[in-house]
Amino acid sequence: MERVKINRLLESQKPIDKVIVKGWVRTKRDSKEFSFMELNDGSCLKNIQIIADSQLENYSQIGAITTGSAVAVEGRLVESPGKGQKWEIHADKVDVISIAPEDYPLQKKRHSDEFLRTVAHLRPRTNKYGALFRIRSEMAYAIHKFYHSKGFRYLHTPIITGSDCEGAGEMFRVTTLNPTLENPNFSKDFFGCEANLTVSGQLSAEMFALALGDVYTFGPTFRAENSNTSRHVAEFWMVEPEMAFCDLNGNMDHAQELLKYLVTYAVENCSDDIALFTDFVDKELSKLLDTLINEEYARISYNDAVELLLKSGKKFEYKVVKGGDLQSEHERFLAEEYFKKPLFLINYPKEIKAFYMRLNDDGKSVAAVDLLVPRIGELIGGSQREERLDVLQKRLEEVGLSKEQYWWYLDSRRFGSVPHAGFGMGFERLLMLITGITNIRDVVPFPRTPGNIDF
Repeated sequence: MERVKINRLLESQKPIDKVIVKGWVRTKRDSKEFSFMELNDGSCLKNIQIIADSQLENYSQIGAITTGSAVAVEGRLVESPGKGQKWEIHADKVDVISIAPEDYPLQKKRHSDEFLRTVAHLRPRTNKYGALFRIRSEMAYAIHKFYHSKGFRYLHTPIITGSDCEGAGEMFRVTTLNPTLENPNFSKDFFGCEANLTVSGQLSAEMFALALGDVYTFGPTFRAENSNTSRHVAEFWMVEPEMAFCDLNGNMDHAQELLKYLVTYAVENCSDDIALFTDFVDKELSKLLDTLINEEYARISYNDAVELLLKSGKKFEYKVVKGGDLQSEHERFLAEEYFKKPLFLINYPKEIKAFYMRLNDDGKSVAAVDLLVPRIGELIGGSQREERLDVLQKRLEEVGLSKEQYWWYLDSRRFGSVPHAGFGMGFERLLMLITGITNIRDVVPFPRTPGNIDF
């Protein structure tokens, strides 16, 4: 007889004479006649109560069961007389799979996030992180479901690349050469040139958008940025759609539709897990999720946003500089305090954006867009791509990139170029938005940060 997962049993419409469940003991209390165990198998937030009668043959062994121990239970699913639970299991047989020792680190019901980061390999066993990683799984599925329904093709772009999509240079090098060499000769390396872990699959995705029409990538990306902020990790996941025959407005329409779909999916399919975060992490979370689903997102130019910030009277840690990048505090002020909802910021100065973004008619700005959301700041960054060969070549020269290195990218503009657009959405930042968690390290199964690769 196969085991049944607890989430299925809790949804049962009638008692069941014989079931088998397997899981980990969350709590246990004993009396002379019975042992009561709360069992969880990770399939849902809720536990199921196990009642073991003292007449069971191995009742003395059951008495040795501790928090964190693994057991298999065969018994009857019956209605529970207790409040807050519909079903419980009356055990006919309890097999002890393993006993957790007294130094099991998760004895207490609640632990600090800082402590749990030190035992990242165990934190999925807690209610909070079990709920978080179930939501993460559901959101990954929802992304694929959304794009499949829209007729997009899923693309696996290279993790090892010779191109720096962002032009920032903060990339992890991939090499077979002696790492102590000061001036390595990359012509003798495995690929015959310098290679790095990718920061984005965008450039590759553009090639396929110009063949298949609409594509998306969803995979890991890497930044060798020596940052210990709550918004940065070295390894993170990105959702990156690329759409042929699409302009900046179409790009924003698509981004809004995607985010509304994903938040709606989370609310409808992860209600129990979302409720945990509403109750214990962010009391205003339900209000924010409702705003994300039902409000129309604002649209404003970079220049107008800077003027709003300068006239706001708000004292910022970092000065607002016209023509410069906006800081997270500036972005959050716009989304949280001024508009009180998500907003698209468009038409940035070309000097602070990547070479591939389409040059506007003013010759000073590019058709870039960032989606700013409350509590997070930038969630999505994208643009209409520069489809004109001559303009793209000039932009490469302006930013000091080699046209020879990007010959294949230029070919796509030389042979059948069309207007196209796309963006990247940080998957972990999406999870922070949906759950109210404020540190990106807590939405990554095993966070990679400077000095940390223990697990």
